[in-house]
Amino acid sequence: MTRVLIVDDEPRIAEPLMFALEREHFSVAHVALGEEALARLETDKVDLVVLDVGLPDINGFEVLKRLRQRSEVPVLFLTARQDEVDRILGLELGGDDYVTKPFSPREVVARIRAILKRQVPRVAESLWQLDEAGARILCKGQPLSLTRSEYRILAAMIQHPGQVFSRAHLLDICDSDEDSFERSVDTHIKTLRSKLKPLQTDTLIATRRGIGYYLETP
Repeated sequence: MTRVLIVDDEPRIAEPLMFALEREHFSVAHVALGEEALARLETDKVDLVVLDVGLPDINGFEVLKRLRQRSEVPVLFLTARQDEVDRILGLELGGDDYVTKPFSPREVVARIRAILKRQVPRVAESLWQLDEAGARILCKGQPLSLTRSEYRILAAMIQHPGQVFSRAHLLDICDSDEDSFERSVDTHIKTLRSKLKPLQTDTLIATRRGIGYYLETP
């Protein structure tokens, strides 16, 4: 599951955003101070940081400068500032995107998904290679022998790592007359795992009990 850390001292900002992310099946943690965020990032695995610029202890730019000394975790800035210089500074320091307050939580979720999608080649370039034109997938450089439905399921998961797909959603992705029951998705997942097992990547297809399946990032 994709893990997001929100760093913001305003509950009216953080709480709706946490709710929106959790509704989309992200794992969300929240801290109010920059120093607390840096300490948390020392010990916890985080896939993306939502970082407010105007924190009460140290500003978000300083947090990012210190974070970039040891981590390339993507960062989305939240800022109440309209000044172009501040926005440029945040991006030049290594921020991946920014949203100006007030904002829609749905917009932030969409921007987070866009950032994570751009991260796929960075995180998994030596693991997954998706050839959409040729309708094939390579894992660790090895081409996988996949059926049409298996290809569609795995390709969707690679493009959206951490997103939980319900059986009904995966059934729609298969778009095959042969797949008319949701339980057929379980069969495809089982077969995919068996094909990935020799490459020791079968455990990356994870199950969210009662909801569906998702792809873990390595």
